Amino acid sequence: MSDREFKRLRDLIYDKCGINLQPVKKTMLTMRLLKRLRALGMASFSEYFDYLCHAQGNWEELVQMLDVVTTNKTEFFRESIHFDFLLNEALPTLVQAGKIGPKKRLEVWSAGCSTGQEPYTLAMVLSNYFEQHRVGTFSILATDISTRVLAIAQKGIYPEREADPVPLSLKRKYLMRGKGVNTGYCRVAPEVRRSIRFQRHNLVDCRTFGIRTSMDIIFCRNVVIYFDRPTQISLFDKFYGQLTPGGYLFVGHSENLHGINNRFVPVSPAVYRRLE
Repeated sequence: MSDREFKRLRDLIYDKCGINLQPVKKTMLTMRLLKRLRALGMASFSEYFDYLCHAQGNWEELVQMLDVVTTNKTEFFRESIHFDFLLNEALPTLVQAGKIGPKKRLEVWSAGCSTGQEPYTLAMVLSNYFEQHRVGTFSILATDISTRVLAIAQKGIYPEREADPVPLSLKRKYLMRGKGVNTGYCRVAPEVRRSIRFQRHNLVDCRTFGIRTSMDIIFCRNVVIYFDRPTQISLFDKFYGQLTPGGYLFVGHSENLHGINNRFVPVSPAVYRRLE
């Protein structure tokens, strides 16, 4: 891949999904896109770029390209302190404020959900809490730009070793162990899977998210580190508009809103609350 080809593809990726690839990522991009060139029988990255930008449009290939270049690292109970805060602080506060109850469903969004471990963790934690406290119902929207990882997430099937971080009580309650040819795997229980709606979503595609439901809790962790500062500012402005007053925003521990958005109040490490 020449420097010119890298710049053209990098600019296209930035335009389509906001990911800002630095020059040091040239080798990574080369290796990942070579798979697409081979699959399409193309001889050069310039030919591939022209194919992506064809006048008739190649939306399916754009989706394939973004699937290839995006990084999808996740695990059950990743940054577990967030789920402790959710249980011990956020949920009781929302119940007390009347934002959870018999007539008010809790709305949660897992943005950048990857292969599904984060929304399934949320669903297990919330299912257990709502059952114990009898406080109402909840719904989780789980989105990602990658159709490949969403297909994995929707199945809810994982190697048993990946479920090691799940507390034993929740594991027994919400994970089913495979038998026969499925030995060594576990599947998330149907009642947990039913509480999650998976869909493809591009966080930077439009001026607004295009999601009609206002959210009480948003998890967007270890996603914005791939964006430049203007994109981050725009993204957190949209998160602010999507959250209900008093709602919570969880970001990655390497991320913060300092100098990006001052309308959120920090309430715990990497946890913010929208001002009432």
